[in-house]
This record gives sequence, C-alpha cells and structure tokens, in this order.
Amino acid sequence: KLNEATRKDHFPLPFMDQILERLAGNEYYCFLDGFSGYFQILIDLKDQEKTTFTCPYRTFAYHHMPFGLCNAPGTFQTCMMAIFHEMIEKTMEVFMDDFSVFRNSFQTCLSHLERMLKRCKDTNLCLNWEKSHFIVKDGIVLGHKISKNRIEVDKAKVDVIAKLPHPTTVKGIHSFPGHAGFYR
Repeated sequence: KLNEATRKDHFPLPFMDQILERLAGNEYYCFLDGFSGYFQILIDLKDQEKTTFTCPYRTFAYHHMPFGLCNAPGTFQTCMMAIFHEMIEKTMEVFMDDFSVFRNSFQTCLSHLERMLKRCKDTNLCLNWEKSHFIVKDGIVLGHKISKNRIEVDKAKVDVIAKLPHPTTVKGIHSFPGHAGFYR
C-alpha cells in the first residue's frame, strides 16, 4: 500500500553502457561493493511511521530504507552521486552500490582509491570488503568483464542463461526475455 500512495520520483539511473565505456581501456581497477546499501540510508523521523508493518503482537517501522520501496533505487543513487559528485566520471564510477575506481597508473589508481575510501569514511558509508577487489587489471562490473583491451559479457552469466531448461509453458516463454534481455 505504501508504494501505491507514494509520489514517484523518476530519478534516472546512469546508463550502464556509458559507464562501461568510461571504465574500459584503463590499466588498473578497484571494484568495491556497498554493504547492505539501502539500509545505510536513514528514513526521516517524520516518514518512519509510513513504513509501519504488523507482526503478531506488535507493530514496527523502518528506521533505515528497506528494499522494495518504489523510490529506493533513485534515492540511493541520488545519495551516492551527492557523496562522490566531483569524482564520478573522472576517477570513479558509481552504479547503485557498485563502485569502480580506475586509472592507467598504479600510483594514480591507488591515490584515487584513497580519496574514495576517505569519502566513505567521512560519510559513514560501509563497504563489503569480501566482495571488493583492489588494484586489478580486469574484473566483473555490471555483468561485464572490463579490462584495458575490451568490454565483454561475463561468461558465467551467459552460461547460466544457456543452462536454463527449455520453456514448456507460456509463463516460461515470457520469463526468458527477462533473463536474456539484460545483454541486448
């Protein structure tokens, strides 16, 4: 009901193909992942009651932005762009909770990484270290393998699609474009 009553914020997400083009062709990369991205965004105290839900014997309200709110992706991307505004497209790229730092020189990439991490520390933005990769020559970002020489589709994702069982129902046929459409 909350999503039905919410005025939609049509904040556009960045174009993935443009991000990939800016990333490709660099010698060094750092790929970082935000930790529980949406839950790092506080909900204004006056709006928390709007997120109330009922469990047996008690009601609860979210204090942090949960997944499933219609404006959550745009709100999160807006916050990330505000935090890293002067770095985006120059020394790093941000798509939701995927952060990519890039440069052709090891030292410069390291310097940009330090600046990005300082900004995370200053704004209390937590990262998932287990899913992050530092000073690498290539890596997977937004479902694509990026390197100095190319952008290619992540073969693991293609293998998953190729191994899907052949659809035997109308619903199965309708679901296939959802799996494969990402790589149009």
